[in-house]
Amino acid sequence: MNSLRIYNTLARDKQPFTPLRPGEVRMYVCGMTVYDYCHIGHARVMVVFDVVQRWLRTIGYKVTYVQNITDVDDKIIRRAVENNEPIKALTGRFIQAMHEDADALGIQRPDLEPRATDFIPQMLGMIDALQANGYAYHAKDGDVNYAVRKFAGYGKLSGKSLEDLRAGERVAANDAKEDPLDFVLWKHSKEGEPADSGWDSKWGRGRPGWHIECSAMACSLLGEQFDIHGGGQDLQFPHHENEIAQSEGATGKTFVNYWMHNGFVQIDSEKMSKSLGNFFTIREVLQKFDAEVVRFFIVRAHYRSPLNYSDVHIDDARNALTRLYTALKDVEPDNQQLDWNEANAQRFQSAMNDDFNTPVAVSVLFDLASEVNRTREPALARQLKGLAGVLGLLGREPRVFLQQAAGTAAADGLSPQEIEAKIAERIAAKQAKNYAEADRIRAALLEAGIALEDKPGGSTEWRRV
Repeated sequence: MNSLRIYNTLARDKQPFTPLRPGEVRMYVCGMTVYDYCHIGHARVMVVFDVVQRWLRTIGYKVTYVQNITDVDDKIIRRAVENNEPIKALTGRFIQAMHEDADALGIQRPDLEPRATDFIPQMLGMIDALQANGYAYHAKDGDVNYAVRKFAGYGKLSGKSLEDLRAGERVAANDAKEDPLDFVLWKHSKEGEPADSGWDSKWGRGRPGWHIECSAMACSLLGEQFDIHGGGQDLQFPHHENEIAQSEGATGKTFVNYWMHNGFVQIDSEKMSKSLGNFFTIREVLQKFDAEVVRFFIVRAHYRSPLNYSDVHIDDARNALTRLYTALKDVEPDNQQLDWNEANAQRFQSAMNDDFNTPVAVSVLFDLASEVNRTREPALARQLKGLAGVLGLLGREPRVFLQQAAGTAAADGLSPQEIEAKIAERIAAKQAKNYAEADRIRAALLEAGIALEDKPGGSTEWRRV
């Protein structure tokens, strides 16, 4: 099954995937900075790399999936001060919220979920190694900085040259830096900052820079060299570029073999931004739409493509997912194992092995749904449900989804009890041969977004449309 090819940002090409250790994949993905609720861009990162780790396991790899939590940085400190609360109270609250959002979206928990504050000694050790290797210096303002020009490979991930970076330099002047491009490894504590935002070090009390956190956690948990590093496209520069410089400067080894970056989320074709007023948290979205619909909306786009979020596109995703569930509504899958030699499964496998091409994989699901509708074959229903399950989809009993598919927004319409009462009225009207009243009730329900389906034997099923 394994002919996996991955688009490697470092090589700017799709490459055959060969892990450092046969049969084993070590993967690190940059997680959340926990000072606020996760937004729809975070949802994409969660779903994309959840699908990646699911597929790696499906094709037989032993996977160690690490996704970190940044629980100390300037934004966290600022928010804690604004709220007049301890940093751990703030971060603990938003870590819980993050888990609730991830669970709703069907995200399998990472194997390891390190918090930056638990790895301060490892960060200090890496900074010490960088200073010993000539890549770091203690500046006169108390910070420890990375000397970018000392690292010959700087820019190899982003494709940016030092000359281009210097020409476009927008960083505020800092006389303490040897070069404006240098970045901070250890920030000295400033007067008035909370006591719980600093740690003692040989360079004085302070806290780690954001970039060193991921380098130290990744190397500590996965080794100095590992297979896959992922994150959003916005992290490619400077965060991931700086991770490479730090890690390779400290160890002298190639840090990561394959770099993966998912595309941006746009809102109605504009960049998501709080200043534009088009910034949505995951929980705001889930108040309007079913969580599986949101997951399906993300999955059916290729992870490297831009994702345009809008209510219209989510509604379209709901209608499409409804088609898949409808195919399973009256055809019970058999209890056999998923057959990877079956033609549809072979196409699905080829798509996923081609840089996790979920749009093509999802098209296979629709082809299967059409075959199930035509043949009513339990074996094909099993294939549909099994392949969708690889993507974290179609896990619910179909009727449950079809009666809830509009998400919590359906709470503004008829309740299940009210719908059942209307169906009972319609049945009574038909029994009384009052067909005009029965038709009126059906039409009124359809107007309210409820479709009826009369079954053999006189029963009636309903679903939201």
